[in-house]
Amino acid sequence: MSSPDVPTRGPARPGPYIAAGILLAIAILVPLLVPVYSIDQPRLAGMPFFYWYQMLWVPITAGMVGVSYWLVTKEDRRRREAARGARAEERER
Repeated sequence: MSSPDVPTRGPARPGPYIAAGILLAIAILVPLLVPVYSIDQPRLAGMPFFYWYQMLWVPITAGMVGVSYWLVTKEDRRRREAARGARAEERER
């Protein structure tokens, strides 16, 4: 068990967190723009655009959430390994 003074993670890079936030914001905000896609044409297999566009966003959103999760967990793993490496160097001294 680590004490509160020993860091468990190394310094964070903002890039992966910003990219994950942008992906999640797109996945949330685009489906909320209902006036943009509240139209009948073009139809897909007789289904109005309004419905199939919303259903199209379900797998797109799942993909964006998955990529966001992957980015954040990858960065977290890198930060933990950086902290372990720093602690190992201190022990060797």
